[in-house]
Amino acid sequence: MSLLSFRTRLMVWADWDEVAQLIHQSLNVWYEKNRGFKLVSGSWETMRVFPRVYESLDPNCCVLVEETNSKRIAGSCFFHPRPRHVSLGILNTHPDFFGHGVASLLLRYVIDLAEHQNKPLRLVSGATNVDSFSLYNKAGFVPACFYQDMIFSVPVNGLTTECPHKTLIRNAAESDIPAIVRLELELTGIEREQDYRYFLKNEDGIWHVSVLFGVSGQLDGFIVSVNDPGSNMLGPGVVRTEEQGIALIRFELDKHRGCSPVWLVPSRCRTLVNAMYELGAKNCDLHISQVRGTEFSQTGIVFPTFMPETG
Repeated sequence: MSLLSFRTRLMVWADWDEVAQLIHQSLNVWYEKNRGFKLVSGSWETMRVFPRVYESLDPNCCVLVEETNSKRIAGSCFFHPRPRHVSLGILNTHPDFFGHGVASLLLRYVIDLAEHQNKPLRLVSGATNVDSFSLYNKAGFVPACFYQDMIFSVPVNGLTTECPHKTLIRNAAESDIPAIVRLELELTGIEREQDYRYFLKNEDGIWHVSVLFGVSGQLDGFIVSVNDPGSNMLGPGVVRTEEQGIALIRFELDKHRGCSPVWLVPSRCRTLVNAMYELGAKNCDLHISQVRGTEFSQTGIVFPTFMPETG
């Protein structure tokens, strides 16, 4: 019997289907074993959303671990270099290669890249997967914020939106991008202009962006959402106050009539959390934002997401 050996390489177009199958199987095997249900109810083809979107946003930014004898892909990890940070995206190991150090090889590759660029490395990881937490914690990641994953079935006739006094929420336009970038930089310390240009260009027809203007007429919040067979989520987004966050979420949920989107809410925001319960939203998972390197002190409310994981 031959011993397993591995090498890292970057994903190419011919790998897309195998990577999509790997993500599908890895997620479902872990959730079925540990939570009693499959996370991805659709076929593996729905997971092509990851290579499709990420190759458009960040070409050649997916590292693979390949078993050198069989040439099988044992693991994959998307990563997202940005002007002020690097984001660690979805990381998966094929169930056939659990316990062989594949995740550590993937993580080491991205850590080395972030260190070479002298940037902090950020991610949002599962709070209920102790093995995952240990992997990142041992590598030097520090928890920053605890999030509740919430899900809600939006009525087919939609939701009403009650805005805080003298605020305005509307669909975003390309002319809003400079203000969006400035607000995120002010509240979170990161820049993602290329992301917002991509969302608003919306060539795939799966994205929507809403903006909220406060009493002074300045931009006080925005939120993005995706509606694709492989991902139906709200985020990324930032907002100054909980009351503004409530209104912005309700406005964006109304764009998903008849669907059941998921979004992440900071547990520390009690007013916001209570409003989500009153709406009828339920908790479906728990996540933690983590940083390896210098962390910017956030002054607003952040709504991270898993599609795309560029924050």
